[in-house]
Amino acid sequence: MSYPIQCQCGCLKGKLTNPKATHRLKCYCKDCQAFAHFLGKGGDVLDSQGGTDIVQTHPKYLSFSEGIENLACMKLSETGLLRWYASCCNTPIGNTLPNHKLPFIGIVHNCLESSETSLDKAFGEKSCYVNTDAAIGEPKPKSKGLFITIARNLLMVFKGRLDGSYQQNPMFDAASGEAIATPTVLSSEEYEKLMSTES
Repeated sequence: MSYPIQCQCGCLKGKLTNPKATHRLKCYCKDCQAFAHFLGKGGDVLDSQGGTDIVQTHPKYLSFSEGIENLACMKLSETGLLRWYASCCNTPIGNTLPNHKLPFIGIVHNCLESSETSLDKAFGEKSCYVNTDAAIGEPKPKSKGLFITIARNLLMVFKGRLDGSYQQNPMFDAASGEAIATPTVLSSEEYEKLMSTES
């Protein structure tokens, strides 16, 4: 079984296999908010309190069939996550760790949304709400499932290192281990400007 992935304009297409091997959450952190504003997609990506719906999984389940040349990435700081998007239409794709040996991707909901199957049906309801202290407005959402999420991701990374599946990652070159796109790295001034943006 697989689930389609597509950017808003349709130039970038792919699929996510084994959708049951996923963990779904909503993140309210300032960095996820800044990424949405960087793309000019705050209104599309974020909910009314600044939350982003994310599906976490192993990168080996992700593949692209069309338009991979449109895949771009950025970092909010030198040490930040690689945040991937489709440069053709600025659709967010997902977040990975900068080291290819640590297999993890958090796929942003926009490239997963389908008129045929709801995210709840494909990936289950959200079981985790994290970084709720950064949510916009009051009352803040209640934090839930953080330690379970951390444990699941650590186990996924450990298994990927043990069986070598960390090498199956479409965001990184298999031979060199380098990201397939050179990330744009924001300055602290650019980051602060994004966080003052309303979109």
